Amino acid sequence: MAEDREPRFRRRKTARPGEIIAAALEVFAERGFAAARLADIAHRAGVSKAALYLYFPDKDALFRAVVGEAIAPNFVELRVMARAYEGPFAALAPLLLERIARAATTTRLPAVAKMIIGESRNFPQLARVWHDQIVSGAAALVSDLIAEAQARGEIKPGRPRFHAFSLIGPMLMGLLWRETFEPIGAEPIDLAALARQHAATVLSGMLAETGR
Repeated sequence: MAEDREPRFRRRKTARPGEIIAAALEVFAERGFAAARLADIAHRAGVSKAALYLYFPDKDALFRAVVGEAIAPNFVELRVMARAYEGPFAALAPLLLERIARAATTTRLPAVAKMIIGESRNFPQLARVWHDQIVSGAAALVSDLIAEAQARGEIKPGRPRFHAFSLIGPMLMGLLWRETFEPIGAEPIDLAALARQHAATVLSGMLAETGR
């Protein structure tokens, strides 16, 4: 019944933060942090600049919301999947890289990562937010998974964090290649194929004989 529905203006007000965050993600990805203007983000979201300020006091707060609401959920899903997996690490690792490749091709993750690398010297808070909400948790997850696999005798001795960097590093290179060089005509890279090949290659060096 019509009277049971939430009033339109109330639904719109509830939706506004998400719309603003989505608009900010696009503007940050297209223009970078320094060049992004709150007025442009408000216009993209279809709200006034005054309305934007009701939810986000400044551009830093908006960036934190973008990372927390638009990027971090992908890594939450990765953690849930990894912790629910009951097979050996040799079978889990390709799935982790596949998820990273999928996120890189279906979200604005590469553009945001490029922005942070390019602008963090002038805006160190970007790197801090990215580290605290994304990088540190992802690195810790993979390191912990490797340490647990070492305890089971599946992975060769070595510092788990370094093994984690070896596993994830080429995916980050592929992600930045896709965002930085493909737009200027460089040969495209298939991140899913990279994930499969790299998993097979790196695991041949990481796996203990009992883990093969």
